[in-house]
Amino acid sequence: MSHVIAAVSTGWQVSAIGILRLSGDGAIAVADRVFTALDGRPLAETADRRLVLGTLRDARGRLLDQVLATVSRGPRSYTGEDTAELQCHGSPAVLAAGLEALFAAGARQAGPGEFTRRAFLNGRMDLSQAEAVIDLIEAESAEAAANAAGQLAGAVTRRIDPIYEELAGLCAHFHAVLDYPDDEIEEFRTPALRASLESAAQSLAALGDTFRRGSALKAGLRAVLLGKPNVGKSSLLNALAGYERVIVTDVAGTTRDAVTETLRLGGRTWRLTDTAGLRETRDRIEALGVGKSREAARGADLALCVFDGSRPLDEADEAVLAAAAQAGQALAVVNKCDLPQRLAPETLPLPAVAVSARTGQGLDRLEAAVAARFPDAGGWDGSVLTNARQKAAVDRASAALASAGRALEAGMTPDAVLLDVEEALEALGEINGRTVRAEITDQIFSRFCVGK
Repeated sequence: MSHVIAAVSTGWQVSAIGILRLSGDGAIAVADRVFTALDGRPLAETADRRLVLGTLRDARGRLLDQVLATVSRGPRSYTGEDTAELQCHGSPAVLAAGLEALFAAGARQAGPGEFTRRAFLNGRMDLSQAEAVIDLIEAESAEAAANAAGQLAGAVTRRIDPIYEELAGLCAHFHAVLDYPDDEIEEFRTPALRASLESAAQSLAALGDTFRRGSALKAGLRAVLLGKPNVGKSSLLNALAGYERVIVTDVAGTTRDAVTETLRLGGRTWRLTDTAGLRETRDRIEALGVGKSREAARGADLALCVFDGSRPLDEADEAVLAAAAQAGQALAVVNKCDLPQRLAPETLPLPAVAVSARTGQGLDRLEAAVAARFPDAGGWDGSVLTNARQKAAVDRASAALASAGRALEAGMTPDAVLLDVEEALEALGEINGRTVRAEITDQIFSRFCVGK
């Protein structure tokens, strides 16, 4: 028996619709205590997934709202239990009073992610699918949402399960030979074991290799704006972000710390960092900012080197070019093209684009240049690994299989080899939840909002 839980699943902001969600044994009966259908029929007599119009009353029986209610009986529900939802108008006051009425009727407050945790515990989804739920909620681009939706549909599971089953089969075969020596079970042969280990290792390596793309998809590629003071780095960030993200003045050295904004550029999601102007300074605080600028360049996928097109190149600009060499790729952005020009883009040692952060001129060319260097390869069907916890489990499984391969080549007996195979199985089981520990699930579901 599971206690009935209730929560606001749409958040507490003012909105057109707010949803009160319930799950657990007796959830429909609890909903019936606060909801009255206009046709007089209780929800207990209503078909699954059918919207019913009625009224919601508070703990004192006073009318709160006219709402739509729906029920889904377990096991064919999101959580695998009996569930009910009350779709109210999105007033925080109405939702709070409705939630209090549900508590008075026998429900308790749901914890963070408790609905999805119950779905996992009741076998409605595995752990990788449960993690995809929060990734889908937090997706910042259509591509990230599509990949999370694919994972929610079981894409990671479909890649892991064949590997898991093959390794489990090896272990089962070995133990069958040991436990039933008089039965006619095919002996354990080294060539077959070696082939299975190599096949599993290759499949895991291919899955692990997708994480670099997946990490960039989920968190965004990293770009940094480099340039000496007053070339227009902050103005360019504001222009690309579409609002005034950074204070802009004509005083050199205004930006003293790194400022990062997530935005779309060239069809990809970027975490673009505006940095302190690169120059020699005796100001201790500004010097710290300059150090962060150089550090940001070392970790960036792309450095956008900003130059003032109304001034000729000088030693400070040369230092910018040197710092940009630490990034994965670099583009020159010749700013202030709306002013008389003294710096020709073709004279720079980098591919260059002329823009005006003030007027927006040339920003389309900059976007095209970025897109050409970082094309979207597509394939966001959920088969790309985006979760760091899952990547760590894949790495541990790969290391265990590598150890098993070395043991096999060293001539060790199958039982010694299969100790490493069992270690790989345990690691893979942490991805789909077959062997996961309670503290891991606690950590995963703590990321969820209440009501999901």
